[in-house]
Amino acid sequence: MVSQDTARNVVGIIGNVISIGLFLSPMATFYRIWKMGSVEQYSPAPYLASLVNCMVWVLYGLPVVHPHSTLVMTTNGAGTAIEVFYIVLFLVYSHKHRQRLRVLGVVAVEVIFVGVLAFLVLHFAETTDKRTKVVGIGGVCFNILMYASPLTVMKLVITTKSVEYMPFFLSLASMLNGVCWTAYGLIRFDLFLVLPNGLGLLLSLAQLLLYAIYYKNTQKILAERRARAQVGLSEVVTTRDSKTAANGLNHNGVHH
Repeated sequence: MVSQDTARNVVGIIGNVISIGLFLSPMATFYRIWKMGSVEQYSPAPYLASLVNCMVWVLYGLPVVHPHSTLVMTTNGAGTAIEVFYIVLFLVYSHKHRQRLRVLGVVAVEVIFVGVLAFLVLHFAETTDKRTKVVGIGGVCFNILMYASPLTVMKLVITTKSVEYMPFFLSLASMLNGVCWTAYGLIRFDLFLVLPNGLGLLLSLAQLLLYAIYYKNTQKILAERRARAQVGLSEVVTTRDSKTAANGLNHNGVHH
């Protein structure tokens, strides 16, 4: 029979792989941003929420805070680096000065907050149990914030009846991540892992449900947009050809 520790380690390793997949899932979105040269209507909220969430969970996974949580620390360490990369790209391709300032301001507040939290916990909480509780409560709050950050996008989906700006793979990876880390927290019960990831699982399922509801309508909207673009291009070409022909006639008249 598989021991509790072995099962937890196996689920934790799977969770690491899925979490890295979650962090990498917006790559398609940022490829589109790079290709279009603009962030368009994409929101920076998911990446800002993921950044502070990862930083807090790195702190939680430190041996001096919560022993035997190396997998939590390594996963979120990688996540921190990836989210920083996304935010830098977002800043590069955001053409709104006010939006860039807001993003930079939020990042500064997040870094200061985590730094102050680490200082207070390590200097004033004498035992790992106390440190675990303090950082764990913060981790729960920011984990819920990370999972809830797409709510603004969900509102846009319902308003526009289109999932164009709600990345499917991010929602799918969030759901799988929620399943895995909820299971990890249940094997050796850890409320600080079960609560936010269980809620995250429900929110991710809601996003996938919206995707299923509005997917066909999104394809219809995109097809209509392409058709209008083609008509516009045809009109431009026709106008250009007409002008060319007219210029040719005028030239011939002058010549004769």
